[in-house]
Amino acid sequence: MLPAILLCNMSMNAQTDSLRFGDKFITNRKMIGIGATNILDTYLSPEKYTGTDIRYLSHTLRQRQGNRFVYELVHQGNIAYIDNRSGDGKEMSGNYNFQYGVHYLFNTWNIGSNQLLFEAGGNVEANVGFIYNTRNGNNPAQARAFINIVPTAALEYNFHNPFHSGAYRDFKLRYEIGVPVAGIMFSPNYGQSYYEIFSEGNYDHNVCFTHPGNAPSLRNMLTFDFPLLHSTFSIGYIGEFQQARVNNLKQHVYTHAIMIGIVKTFKLIKVRK
Repeated sequence: MLPAILLCNMSMNAQTDSLRFGDKFITNRKMIGIGATNILDTYLSPEKYTGTDIRYLSHTLRQRQGNRFVYELVHQGNIAYIDNRSGDGKEMSGNYNFQYGVHYLFNTWNIGSNQLLFEAGGNVEANVGFIYNTRNGNNPAQARAFINIVPTAALEYNFHNPFHSGAYRDFKLRYEIGVPVAGIMFSPNYGQSYYEIFSEGNYDHNVCFTHPGNAPSLRNMLTFDFPLLHSTFSIGYIGEFQQARVNNLKQHVYTHAIMIGIVKTFKLIKVRK
């Protein structure tokens, strides 16, 4: 008996009842978006900078039929071009964020022919990035690097096309929230230059432990998937509220972004001969 794995593309209107025990779902959402951001980093400037944020998101969920564990993989990158209130200063920022986590599907409620799911778990998050201030002669840039443990929860509602008589779950509404509870981040100390850190080797508490007391943060995402022209599209909202106060320095990044993209769902089927 030789096992083989076949990869096939499923549309959103595939019937979940046709899945067999052990079959694996892979749902990937690729989105681009634009939004508004508000950034403060007192290492560079006491001023808040606001402007436009552009980002890309790849969000993948993996689950086996009959298994309550859901595996999440997130790649996200963004750039922003911002200025201060007086308009005489500019900053540029960029970040890459990676998350991997495991959620548990606690409950599924059937509401007529529709379905509501609740899952919760935790992700590990890693972020690298920068902020560059065009006005500063000394210390014009700030590195952003941190690793967090992020408990997460999600609600997902799968519902039918009211204009279609078949038993298909064509639409999906998903809301996910995550709150970092512990982590480490890089930060220069107040008045410390990067030359001192990297050329002189003068360490001054530059790796800081973070928690909700000194870095209260929150991320949430709302998406709506719908079929159109034989494909599945998604529109959504991403809200990020990152804050930290370490080494006598304060920083925050508040972002609201509208996203649009396409969803691909695959099924890995084990076939025995």
